[in-house]
Amino acid sequence: MSIAITRERPDTPEASALVLELEAHLEPFYPQASRHGYSIEKLITQDVAFFVTRYEGAPAGCGGIQLFGTEYGELKRMYVRPAFRGLGLAKQMVDHLADYARAQGVGLLRLETGLHQVEAIGLYEAMGFYRIPPFGPYREDPLSLCYEKRIG
Repeated sequence: MSIAITRERPDTPEASALVLELEAHLEPFYPQASRHGYSIEKLITQDVAFFVTRYEGAPAGCGGIQLFGTEYGELKRMYVRPAFRGLGLAKQMVDHLADYARAQGVGLLRLETGLHQVEAIGLYEAMGFYRIPPFGPYREDPLSLCYEKRIG
């Protein structure tokens, strides 16, 4: 089993396809006001460190992290294609993003996810993330959950 996580620009064809698939997946569950994911352009302009996971060479998932100084890093655009779920790729991506944050002197991860993302919520809670009130630009939203985890 060959798994590789590499940093890539989110506007490359494979990375863009992953972000667009994630958007298409979320659209039926959430109105626009409850979808807080960055566009491909915003991932670039906000200097999000973006990574693609490849399984046996095939693009299988993605994730990014936006650093807010050394206060915290926010996970962005976490996604694993359905055909690759259950292989531990999302956990490996979260671990990779945590390592990246630690290397930048950041000891806290935060994220926002949707209420209907049951598998993602299960993963985050199993990895030690705990619920927090909305942070940064997020406001109370019945379809949104915020989490954080100390990593160092």
